[in-house]
Amino acid sequence: MEKNTEIYGIRAVIEAINSSKDIDKIFIQTGLKGKLIGQLESIIRKNKINFSYVPTQKLNRLSKKNHQGVIARIAPIKFYTIDSFSEVIEKSKNPFILILDQINDVRNFGAIIRTAEISGVDGIIIQNSSSAPVNSDTIKTSAGAIFNIPICKVNHIKDAIYHLQSMNISIISASEKSEKNIYDVDLKGPLAIIMGSEQKGINKSVINLSNESVKLPMYGKIESLNVSVACGIFLYEVVRQRI
Repeated sequence: MEKNTEIYGIRAVIEAINSSKDIDKIFIQTGLKGKLIGQLESIIRKNKINFSYVPTQKLNRLSKKNHQGVIARIAPIKFYTIDSFSEVIEKSKNPFILILDQINDVRNFGAIIRTAEISGVDGIIIQNSSSAPVNSDTIKTSAGAIFNIPICKVNHIKDAIYHLQSMNISIISASEKSEKNIYDVDLKGPLAIIMGSEQKGINKSVINLSNESVKLPMYGKIESLNVSVACGIFLYEVVRQRI
């Protein structure tokens, strides 16, 4: 991990959360007990911070310091709230947003950020939980693009969709189960494209909230594309239509 991006110890992590640090993820030693750890777990859940229980060996690999069973990873970027993100959208003449539903592979995440930045996406929305962390691998695979594009963290993707739709932004879900082809849909107006994880795809309840659900045509024996590749195709179809 990068220097100055970790906080160690239960009390220190509690104070970091209470002081509104941008915490990307917290690792807690499996089986850790006590009043203080209970307090930490309560604060984590209240603030909907991404966390996981891991064995001591994992914590020792993450850091050689005296972590006391808890390590918090601080994000190297400042995440936008939905309100500050709205200000970014309002400045755009024709909003172009990318929503990532539980993309948890850091290299895919970084590659997607790189393509999004270069294809003119105004900003990316991710969920607090079940999303890839922002770490050195993310930064490297994004080729530094992560520092040039606003990233908004929300508690629930569905809340972000409602918010965007209230701003007259059309929501397009990428789903291989759709009957409609991406090349048959008008993508010239204000829109947000949702990409889901390779394992689970987009949550069904999220698809149901979308204005459209579209797919990429596939002619080979393999039934799916890597999500970062599929995302690039979707984003550049928007670019093609808008040129």
